[in-house]
Amino acid sequence: MYLCHHTYKHIAMLPPLAERMRPQHLEEYIGQQHLVGEGAILRKMIESGSITSFILWGPPGVGKTTLARIIASKMNRGFYALSAVNSSVKDIREIIEKAKKTQFFDTPSPILFIDEIHRFSKSQQDSLLAAVENGTVMLIGATTENPSFEVITPLLSRCQVYVLKHLEEQDLRSLLNRVLEKDAVCKSKKIVVQETDALFRFAGGDARKLLNIIELLIGTENQTEIVLTNKLVTEKLQENLAIYDKGGEMHYDIISAFIKSIRGSDPDAAIYWLARMIDGGEDPKFIARRLLI
Repeated sequence: MYLCHHTYKHIAMLPPLAERMRPQHLEEYIGQQHLVGEGAILRKMIESGSITSFILWGPPGVGKTTLARIIASKMNRGFYALSAVNSSVKDIREIIEKAKKTQFFDTPSPILFIDEIHRFSKSQQDSLLAAVENGTVMLIGATTENPSFEVITPLLSRCQVYVLKHLEEQDLRSLLNRVLEKDAVCKSKKIVVQETDALFRFAGGDARKLLNIIELLIGTENQTEIVLTNKLVTEKLQENLAIYDKGGEMHYDIISAFIKSIRGSDPDAAIYWLARMIDGGEDPKFIARRLLI
């Protein structure tokens, strides 16, 4: 398999690979066939044109935001997006008021997508209840945490919960092949994919991680031809990804990868992720709590 690209200068001017490769249509969406495959519940909902509020629960990088955007586009509905990290009750109310003003007899309710809905306080979640109940907006929430513990019961009772899974190896391979075939940057460098074990292991079932690793390899290798091997992937990640942000997204990504490694009986990977957290100054109590959960 081969991948080409423009010079690094040109790459830097483009959106990140993960954004360039974000699926726009359901046919491009990889993984979660139990939800979007032929005859699956969300596909039926999309094809029927009838949607109810729901929450997508799954680990990072498995397509929650992408799926919400595809559904909104496919069903020709307005789309509002909020992140629970930096949104307030005022932001929610403003969107609800906008939705009310656009309501007509034959106009479908817009979709309100809330990323990391588990981070909303009780009062923020309360502010959604009436609008979800009367259909002013169709809520799609995304969470990496069990909504049974993080979402208030009245809101949870108004929403279905659908579980998304880590991408399987065949899904990651399909995504890799799609990058090789579709990405517009494939112009000047040739990548020979010789081994993929390390690539898929470090991705940990996360599509975003896989794409970030590929982009890292392309951006840091200056040879005309890159031979993708387990050794190359391991060396580059150890050199460039030995960072840890206790307050950011990587904080949750790494603990997720750590737990997945333990569940998958992969001691080498588990030790690697544990070392990343300890070296980054993670609170041992946080690690212990996640292990108990």
